[in-house]
Amino acid sequence: MTRYDVTARHWKHGWELHIDGVGVTQSRNLAEAQTVVRDYVESLTGADASDAVVVIRTEVGDGLDEEARAAREAVAAADKATRDAAARSRKVARDLRQAGLSGRDIAAVLQVSAQRVSQLLKSA
Repeated sequence: MTRYDVTARHWKHGWELHIDGVGVTQSRNLAEAQTVVRDYVESLTGADASDAVVVIRTEVGDGLDEEARAAREAVAAADKATRDAAARSRKVARDLRQAGLSGRDIAAVLQVSAQRVSQLLKSA
């Protein structure tokens, strides 16, 4: 499968799309960038680019690229922490049930609702 790596650089009229090994084109926004890249490649090469993988890396500048990367990493870390906490809660709920605690007692120990205990035990 053909892959096109694109660096999208922001400027006042939209985005410059620097396609590695192909050339440079422009789009008004990132939402249409993949389509613009495919059309541009097809117009230059005559090859069908409709199934090509287009990987776009953005460059905004003024330190915003680093801030955006840090924000994405923080969201990913929070998502992982949430999944880990849910897995731990399921395990503890199961262990408490095996220790003979009722659903209401498990809820009190975990400081969650009885309905949440039911969900934890179902998914465990």
